[in-house]
Amino acid sequence: MSAKSAQNQPVGSGTNDRLLQWVAGIALTVFGFMMLLPFIWMVLSTFKPENEVLSIPPTLWPHAFTLANVKKLFVDMNFGVYLRNTLNIVLFSFVGMFLNAMAGFGFAKYKFKGKNALFYIVLATMMIPGQVTMIPIYLILNALNLTNTMTGIILPGLVGAFGIFLFRQFMSTIPDELLEATRMEGASEFRTFLQIVLPISKPILAVQGILTFIAGWNSFLWPLIIANDEKLYSLSVGLSLMRSQSNQNFALQMAGATMMVAPIIIIFIIFQRHIIENFSTSGMK
Repeated sequence: MSAKSAQNQPVGSGTNDRLLQWVAGIALTVFGFMMLLPFIWMVLSTFKPENEVLSIPPTLWPHAFTLANVKKLFVDMNFGVYLRNTLNIVLFSFVGMFLNAMAGFGFAKYKFKGKNALFYIVLATMMIPGQVTMIPIYLILNALNLTNTMTGIILPGLVGAFGIFLFRQFMSTIPDELLEATRMEGASEFRTFLQIVLPISKPILAVQGILTFIAGWNSFLWPLIIANDEKLYSLSVGLSLMRSQSNQNFALQMAGATMMVAPIIIIFIIFQRHIIENFSTSGMK
């Protein structure tokens, strides 16, 4: 039957299929490069003097390579302070991710009174827009004298319902027999969580880690609201502030934008393998 089908197949259909694949590949490559071109130009403009950035026709590769823009960011624009604040936010965001994982494990593997009702309440908070809770949170922090402090910036975003939900859903698939065997060996609950549950949860940790990093790195609105002192601003707030301070220095703005985007791209490249594994595992389930 297959030989008969092969005989009925038009001569040259395989050649046409290969030709279409080549055409599609070339078209996707061209469009992909066109999408990446603005990003590449932004990164390379970081190392150009201002007159070259404004030159017509524009240049892609710097003719006069310079680090003056990067140096000016940290010397004149306080980007070192903004970077330190942003790294603090990201660091404590990962602490919050660990707390989310513990909460997700508790909802997934422990039985206690009111567990389902409490979990539904956690899920219900996902339906409330963050803008709605900003004013009440601000008033609470103001009553605790935590406004205009790094603690006030970090504390509201330390844990989140979405992270708890993701960890709970993934950890529900871990066999109970494995955890029971670990407990029978004398391991404590915390040791079981650290040495058994977290290593198994590497795919979801990678996904949640990227989301946590992006949220902390791009934090803008809440630091802008809660902080009045420029020394507490994040990189996003500092980049917005720089637009009014740089006097239309586009090379400096390109350097600041590169500082914001490049770490996210690097983190994604490092953890993309785990994300693909997570999607593959989810598909097989």
